Amino acid sequence: MYAGQPDMTTEILSSPYRAATPRDAEAMAELVNIAGEGLPLHLWTKMAGEGESPWEVGRQRAQRKSGGFSYCNTIVHEEDNSVVAALIGYPLPDAPEPVDYRELPEMFVPLQQLEDLVPGTWYINVLAAYPKHRGKGYGTGLLTVAEEIAAQEGCRGLSLIVSDGNPRARQLYMRSGYQEITSRTMVKGSWENAGENWVLLRKAL
Repeated sequence: MYAGQPDMTTEILSSPYRAATPRDAEAMAELVNIAGEGLPLHLWTKMAGEGESPWEVGRQRAQRKSGGFSYCNTIVHEEDNSVVAALIGYPLPDAPEPVDYRELPEMFVPLQQLEDLVPGTWYINVLAAYPKHRGKGYGTGLLTVAEEIAAQEGCRGLSLIVSDGNPRARQLYMRSGYQEITSRTMVKGSWENAGENWVLLRKAL
């Protein structure tokens, strides 16, 4: 997975959008888990130390300055001084970085394989809104912001990976101009999910 620290381009952000800060860690953890359909919490539970809450693991990871799941890569949609939706994204290198798939946790291998197929794109790692705020166009708005940032940073396009068990999200992306490229079979382990495949989507700029 991408572990660099890109410079978030924020000049084009204006209300209701803003760059996230470490203070948004709680909302980020909740929204990442929503987008990941429970997979993040599943992983944080495995990572938590004795007496440590898995949610605290998630919050700590959100507060880091590096890594894909970092406040530095996050844009939030704010209403009445509360975060209602968020997007996490960053540019992928122009050429895939060498990865020894044998060293990755098995469930991450298909995700990394798909990500390696879209070098040079602006990768949307997470897009989510709280359930009570769905259907208000927040996802579409954040995708538009992502396109503006990707264009400004000279990316070839945008890309993302979605579960085939999440038709609502796939429909949102297809309406926004994303096209299916290919898919890989999920490796679930003890994580329960309705999907069977991870689907790679891309949108050209």
